[in-house]
Amino acid sequence: MKQAKNIWLSVLGFALIAAGIYLIRTVPDPQGILRALPFLLVGFGCGIFGHGLGELLAKKAAESDPETARRMEIDQTDERNVMIGNMAKAKGYDMMTYVFGALMVSFAVMGASWTVIIPMVIGYLFVHGYAIYFRVKFDKEM
Repeated sequence: MKQAKNIWLSVLGFALIAAGIYLIRTVPDPQGILRALPFLLVGFGCGIFGHGLGELLAKKAAESDPETARRMEIDQTDERNVMIGNMAKAKGYDMMTYVFGALMVSFAVMGASWTVIIPMVIGYLFVHGYAIYFRVKFDKEM
């Protein structure tokens, strides 16, 4: 069942890539949503195709060498590796805070359109609100 899902994901991704390339090649002067749609199709198609094919190849590799599959499972669930991954995410989040803050200020100073700045501010505040929510939740639990 899982393998069939990955095959369908790969086929869907390939179809999205093909549809995007077809639209890029055939629509002479795109207007409105057709200006971005082909590139979105190619982007999402590449992501979906890569995910499906990667899962298929990983499953084939695990079937061919069970010892390596067991070691990979242990590596993925090992507490030390999970802690290292969480610490790396935390450092990335800290860096994102300063980088996006500087980007918003620089766009505002350059006089960029409000339609560019406001979504960035909303996204920035959403991420920080999400972090605060989980910080409070985890403080209550622990």
